[in-house]
Amino acid sequence: MTTISASQEHTAVEAVPTQLFIAGEWRDASGGATLGVEDPSTGETLVEVADATPADAGAALDACCAVQAEWAAHPPRERGEILRRAWEKVTARADELALIMTLEMGKPLPESKAEITYAAEFFRWFAEEAVRIEGRFATAPNGQGRLITMRQPVGPCYAITPWNFPMAMGTRKIGPAVAAGCTMVIKPAQQTPLSMLALAQILEESGLPAGVLNVLTSSSSSEVSKPIIGDPRLRKLTFTGSTEVGRKLVEQSAAGLLRTSMELGGNAPFIVFADADVDAAVEGAVIAKMRNMGEACTAANRFHVAEGVQEEFASKLAAKLGEMKVGRGTEDGVKVGPMIDATQRAKVDELVRDATAKGAEAVVGGSIREGAGYFYEPTVLAGVGDDARMLREEIFGPVAPVIGFADEQAAVAAANDTEYGLVAYVYTADLKRAFRVIEGLETGMVGLNQGLVSNPAAPFGGVKASGFGREGGKEGIGEYLETKYVAMAL
Repeated sequence: MTTISASQEHTAVEAVPTQLFIAGEWRDASGGATLGVEDPSTGETLVEVADATPADAGAALDACCAVQAEWAAHPPRERGEILRRAWEKVTARADELALIMTLEMGKPLPESKAEITYAAEFFRWFAEEAVRIEGRFATAPNGQGRLITMRQPVGPCYAITPWNFPMAMGTRKIGPAVAAGCTMVIKPAQQTPLSMLALAQILEESGLPAGVLNVLTSSSSSEVSKPIIGDPRLRKLTFTGSTEVGRKLVEQSAAGLLRTSMELGGNAPFIVFADADVDAAVEGAVIAKMRNMGEACTAANRFHVAEGVQEEFASKLAAKLGEMKVGRGTEDGVKVGPMIDATQRAKVDELVRDATAKGAEAVVGGSIREGAGYFYEPTVLAGVGDDARMLREEIFGPVAPVIGFADEQAAVAAANDTEYGLVAYVYTADLKRAFRVIEGLETGMVGLNQGLVSNPAAPFGGVKASGFGREGGKEGIGEYLETKYVAMAL
């Protein structure tokens, strides 16, 4: 990779629409207000986009409802072909889309390009699932009738996506909705609206009918969300973000008894047993911790390492993190970009200071990088006490606390000692132990001897305070379908 020029950056940003996308039209916000999109590596404003109002939210839902019946009746094969064309266009424009993502979110260009590939795969996967929506036919147990089930679209959906994976979290929701025959309003995070606007433009070019997808960019998620969630015509709410916000949205959804799927916070344990290949575990730890600068719900949050290899693991992990180049994501060789904003960086620093005040030692890093942008040094902490807040709270940054354990039972107990349950990582050479531990972990996903679990063909989701519902895999489209049972007498 070579460093990107300012003119290339400007060209990429200029190509992205900056208006709301409602009923197949690009339009300004009803109040004319705009929202600044910041480059987190410099703190400077990249561009202004439309700042939607509650009136715009109502118009977007109106557009959904106006075409829901027609879209539900649209041939599944054609719905799939639209997604297939979108996959091809996203793939063809990967470099351009990756640059947009890096500019608004901060991750290094190679990581952004990897996300574009991952995001596009959800369109390809659900393009294939669109024609595989099946029911069943059975004889009633008493032989007097027949039991028939069919799967039908839930109806108009509202999707709220986060800033950390601004395109993949969109395609993971749009793909199954389109395949199932649902219309939707989607609201991207205010920090990263450009990726979603570019995606809407691609879907429009791919032949998605007007009104099926509507995009609201807004500085106030609560203001534009309330009129949509409170409207009796809405049938589903899907959200990816913090558990705190997820709880509030579930409460709001209760009045309408909405179908909900929530992909919320995580506190992922990374368990390394004494029989594990320590070097392989360190490589996996770098992936599980440093992907997206640690700003991922799947990021390893706590490193539980067998006491016999704890020191070796911590020193080798520190060496790996210490050699990672920190800087602007468009620069050659950069491995670690900035935090998304000053607030997120301050939270990371607060958790590190809390741990060190309680006895932890920074083997590497442990501080804010001075200068422009919201950078934080990759950090490994040893001797982290049980009372450290970072063992209970999601760090969401490039910080790895290492804690020792004495035996298998202690490792599993420590891993489960959290309200969250999204993902866990386990490194061991013992197959029997692997299955014992996996079955004992209270998580929706497990990475066994690997530091990456995300795959469009697999069901993504958690348990406990990490949410409910699944995205991706064969399970993903089911979140957008209702089952209708027909009792037929003969």
